Amino acid sequence: QVQLVESGGGLVQAGGSLRLSCAASGRTFSNYVMAWFRQTPGAESEFVARIRWSEGTTYYAGSVKGRFTISRDNAKNTVYLQMDSLKPEDTAVYYCAADSRGRASGWAPTYDYWGQGTQVTVSS
Repeated sequence: QVQLVESGGGLVQAGGSLRLSCAASGRTFSNYVMAWFRQTPGAESEFVARIRWSEGTTYYAGSVKGRFTISRDNAKNTVYLQMDSLKPEDTAVYYCAADSRGRASGWAPTYDYWGQGTQVTVSS
């Protein structure tokens, strides 16, 4: 049973930084693509970034490119999202997601497993 547990959310001022963590367990993730999505009330889930676990190749949404960095630690089975130069519009619940078939998509239904989410609030 795959489990994804996010942590690291909180309240930060605009221009500040946060690092989110996603601890993954229950499988060997070498063939997986891991991603971060975010969602605000009443809106659809928005793709943020993804990483192919085996190669470490990454892809970002245009709205966060140059400000956010996704990475993974093989030894800890953990995926990170380093968020710098945060803006009020980055405020959302952030979710970690895993695609067991490695399809490298930005479409939420592609992903099999989801964490419970962590709130990020950026004040102006």
